[in-house]
Amino acid sequence: MTYHDNATASLQDAPEADKTYFTLEHANRALPYVRRIVDDIMAVYRDVVALRRRMETDESDGSGVERQYQEAIDRLGELVDEVQAVGVELKDFERGLVDFPALADDREVMLCWRAGEEHVSHWHEVDAGYAGRQPTDSLGRA
Repeated sequence: MTYHDNATASLQDAPEADKTYFTLEHANRALPYVRRIVDDIMAVYRDVVALRRRMETDESDGSGVERQYQEAIDRLGELVDEVQAVGVELKDFERGLVDFPALADDREVMLCWRAGEEHVSHWHEVDAGYAGRQPTDSLGRA
């Protein structure tokens, strides 16, 4: 099994020439930073959901809930932009699920991590999603 670093991936290997591709090692090195952003995303998302519920059920007395909601939405957008700038794809705000695009056997796959996992240890085909997760040691047999 061969992983290609972004710097060494040729254009014919890469489905998108300007896309960041991660090796398993690169994904795990980026994980501490990604984890902090994802933890923040999950917390802000919980706030957004709670504020939205308050607005929908009229539990608010008009004392700035709409403003708080908009601020939380803006912050969530900033955090999503930050994680996307790393080259990681956020898949689920609640579960903290992210994919790291990778190349394996000259095809694009996704290295998959979920909040709470110690390291990136799963992958799936681009079209398989979370349900198709497999341990990374199976990449050589895929």
